[in-house]
Amino acid sequence: MKATNKMRAAAALLCAALLLQGCVVGPKYNRPSMQAPGTYKEVTPDDLKKMDGWKVAQPQDSALHGKWWEILGDPQLNALEEQVNISNQNVAAAFASFMAARALVREARAQYFPTLTAGASVTRQHQPPAATGTSSGTAFNEFSLPFDASWTPDLFGRVRNTVRAGVANAQASAADLENTRLTAQAELAVDYFQLRGQDALKQLLDSTVVAYEKSLELTKALYETGIDSDESVAQAETQLEATRALDTSIGILRAQYEHAIALLVGQPASSFSIAVEPLKTPPPAIPFGVPSQLLERRPDIAASERLMAEANAQIGVARAAYFPTLTLSASAGLESTKGSSWFTWPSRFWSVGPAIAETIYDGGLRRATVEQYRAQYDQTVANYRNTVLTAFQQVEDNLSGLRILSQEIQEQNIAIRSAQRSLDLATERYRLGIDPYLNVITAETALFSNQQTAVNLRIEQIVDSVQLIEALGGGWDSSTLPTSQQIISRQAQLPATTPVQPSKSQPPASSTP
Repeated sequence: MKATNKMRAAAALLCAALLLQGCVVGPKYNRPSMQAPGTYKEVTPDDLKKMDGWKVAQPQDSALHGKWWEILGDPQLNALEEQVNISNQNVAAAFASFMAARALVREARAQYFPTLTAGASVTRQHQPPAATGTSSGTAFNEFSLPFDASWTPDLFGRVRNTVRAGVANAQASAADLENTRLTAQAELAVDYFQLRGQDALKQLLDSTVVAYEKSLELTKALYETGIDSDESVAQAETQLEATRALDTSIGILRAQYEHAIALLVGQPASSFSIAVEPLKTPPPAIPFGVPSQLLERRPDIAASERLMAEANAQIGVARAAYFPTLTLSASAGLESTKGSSWFTWPSRFWSVGPAIAETIYDGGLRRATVEQYRAQYDQTVANYRNTVLTAFQQVEDNLSGLRILSQEIQEQNIAIRSAQRSLDLATERYRLGIDPYLNVITAETALFSNQQTAVNLRIEQIVDSVQLIEALGGGWDSSTLPTSQQIISRQAQLPATTPVQPSKSQPPASSTP
């Protein structure tokens, strides 16, 4: 009868524990408000009409999607970008970090369920005479097969808040993965166009060397006919050799960009090469949308927001420590001093009962812990707002850069035409013996300097375009973040966050165009 009453009391306590499962302490999470301006100030629709290579985006171009680099229209870049997701080691490390965060969520969820343990033992024991009251003591065997179960119901949401914090952390890790991927893709595009820019400078220097060789031949011919002096020949030779040296040195920076690209696509620099091809890619019309879209399109902003949710859940975990902890435990098994009777009904034993624990005094530990997590939450809020403000700044910086560069390039093209006309006039006057060769050198130097500036402006313009795309978040959107169910599931794999391993029978994408 007493055993029956104890069982009823335990059942009643279990029912109460299940009812209390819905009680969760801690603040409810709400994303902090962040006011976004209605439009960007640095580029207006009227500016787009005047910008070099730009157009007003059509309705179907209102946002970047997926493989954003394809908007740049360079097949070789497209092939290289595909390798980033396969072989870039920073992306692989970020993916492993995301998988670890998913596993931590499943570890936290395991606390929802009871823990069951079992063990078997066979022990030979001897008790001394003083303990048994015999002259020689007693020796006996003990055969034991216990089964133990314990469960701590989540009465005040400690486990639920831990799981929520883990899910938010895993989502932040997924956003970090996408940010790492976007950074690597953008860096690859920047290095690629810098390399193509070096090829364009090399082409300019090659043609300049040829022009200076012709000038030297003209100077020598005039010197041999007595029209000009040996001083002019020396000046022409000096100008030619200095330009040849500059033409040679351009290869150093190109090699470094090539090696950097090899690292980004996960290949050894020693076996990686890109064929020479001058920069030809025009700046694309980038659909940059409105500032409020940045809150959903930038993975670093999404990661900061998820970290806020994690910090908020941690406050609930800390506050749950103020409440008592209920543990339900049970034990049953078989125990005997004889092996022959080990598995018989009389050898059974069992016990069941609850235990409640509450911290009465901790010297302010729990209060300090709650204050710590509240402060950490406030820190994540400040970090989130700073990340958003930084995003606005980066977009405006790149928009202003593109607008000003477009105007500068147009003005530079006019300067090149003027410099070319000046050189033609100086060369003709030198042929006729009117002006000294120094005038020709001055005009040639001015033309080369303006042509070099134009190439550098083109490089800067396409690099700025890539950086604007990166600042806009590439083709990413926060709606692609994994849900809690996808994080918990062992089988669910997000296509956007799973690196594809290259087949052993098939070599990686071509690294030598």
